[in-house]
Parts: sequence; C-alpha cells; structure tokens
Amino acid sequence: MTIYAAGAICWREIKGELHVALIHRARYDDWSWPKGKVDPGESLPQAGVREIREETGLKVKLGPLLNVAKYKVPSGADKEVTYWSANVNEKALLNHDFVPNEEVSKVEWVKASKVAPLLTYHHDIDPLNRLIELYEAKQLETKPFIVLRHATATARDAWNGEDGKRPLTAFGMLQAMALTKTLSAWRPRNLISSPWVRCYTTLEPYAKKRKKAITERHQLSEMGNKKGPRRTKNVVDDIVKHDESAVICSHRPALPTILDSLSQYAKKDLAIQIKAASDLKPAEMLVVHLASNAKKSAKKARVIVSVERYSLALKEPA
Repeated sequence: MTIYAAGAICWREIKGELHVALIHRARYDDWSWPKGKVDPGESLPQAGVREIREETGLKVKLGPLLNVAKYKVPSGADKEVTYWSANVNEKALLNHDFVPNEEVSKVEWVKASKVAPLLTYHHDIDPLNRLIELYEAKQLETKPFIVLRHATATARDAWNGEDGKRPLTAFGMLQAMALTKTLSAWRPRNLISSPWVRCYTTLEPYAKKRKKAITERHQLSEMGNKKGPRRTKNVVDDIVKHDESAVICSHRPALPTILDSLSQYAKKDLAIQIKAASDLKPAEMLVVHLASNAKKSAKKARVIVSVERYSLALKEPA
C-alpha cells in the first residue's frame, strides 16, 4: 500500500538572491522540506497547504508542481511525496505563527545555492533542482489557471426543463462544497463560469467563502461553444493575458475548445497533457501554471510551466 504525502519548497528573494525554507525535526535530527501525509478525504493540494501551515506557521498558495518523489520507508512500504513551490510574500512572513514543537524544532531560510549539502535525504534534491531551474529561467513566479468541469448534474433524461437550468444533484452539491478546499490551495481570484445553473452552482460555495463575484460568460456554455468556438477560445486567451489567477467552470462538450486554446501556451509534452484533459469527469479539474515568457517580446506573453489534474476523493453512494 502506497503512503501519499504532500509538501512544498517555500521560497522568497532576499537581497536579490533565492532563499528556501528548511525544517529541522529534532526527533529524527534531519533537515528537509515541510511535508506530511494526506488525511482521509483530502486532496493532495489541500494536504500540502495544511502541512506547510502546521510545520512552518506560513499561509501559502501553491505554485508550480516541482516533483513527485518516490521511495521506500523503513517499513518497506512505498511512499510518494508531491512537492510544489510556494512563494512566501511579506504578508505571509509577518503573519506566520511558527512555534518550535515536538514535530518541527526549527525553520531556517537558506540560500538555494547553499542548501543541497544540508539536506538529509537524497530524494529532496530533485525538487530543489527544479525550483532553481524555474528561478533561473525567470518562470518561478506564476499564476494558476484552473479549468473545472461542473459537478454531477441531474441526468438529461430525468429533467424536463431548459438544459441551461438543469441543476446539480445532491451529490453534486456535496462535490461543489468539497471543491472549495482544493481550490483554496491556489486561491484563484478571477471566477468565471458558464451561466448555466450546473456550472454557476459548482463555483458558488468557493465564491461565497472567498467573498468574490462570479463572472458569467455565455461563450463557456455548451450552446455558446457550439455556435462560436472561436469566441470560446477568445475568452481563454483573455484570461491567459490577464494578471490575476483564475478558475473557469464549463461543460464537457466545451472542454476540447478550451483546452486546445490553452495548449497553445505550452511545450509539446505539456500540451499533450492539457488536451488529454478533455475527458475530465464531473468536479475534476486541470491546473496549469503560467509564467511570463522572457523569450517573447509581447509584454503579456505567457508560457505554461506545469500541468496538474485533480479529482475529489468523494464517492457517490450506490
């Protein structure tokens, strides 16, 4: 049985140099990245943010995916640890509430170029190397763009009204509420939805929690995409060029158009992953991280540096 865990390399610039946060665990006398096991019902991103808060006292948003470390623990069990980057801004530093405890005795900021010899475990090197690679390419500061398929809706053959008013099922409403915790790992600021009820309602719990408005775009509806896929692509392009993080909620028939447009900002291997997400299940999401493309002359040029896909742990009752 595989043990799943999640964590991050927290980073910030100090006098123009990249620094990262190391934790020391007195129980093991080791130095490593903040991380911990996924609790039952948690998504990996949700667990990552929680563990960072518990072990460092820092409230963070997740940045690009760095690495999935796979190794065996002393018991012989397989373990997989997913690592992201996490930019620690001044507000997070001022509000952090770390107190040394039995689990973590110290949190220390170290120059990224000097940290490798301090790491106790070899498998902690790969996420560090990826972080430095992104930093040197000026692609470590990113914004998330989340493509979300609406939660489980009432079946078409069980609904007599307009398709645009077809609601979520009771299970779909549970999914919508559970999505709030996973979306909060990135805290998208720009919430955009098809105006059809099943999409808008999927985003509503997150919007209420974050006290944000949902912007409706008819181009993201099934009918809007069918009538004018070019206009659907234009919506995606506008969001990519915008400076704010974003989540869009749409329908399965519109996903190929949305993802095809998004894939234009990625290299071939990531573009393949993006297009493959056209089979997203209800309440499943694709998360891409967009960085400024230093090689492009356009001021708002963007490039995708990581791609992730997540579904909820909830199971629909039989």
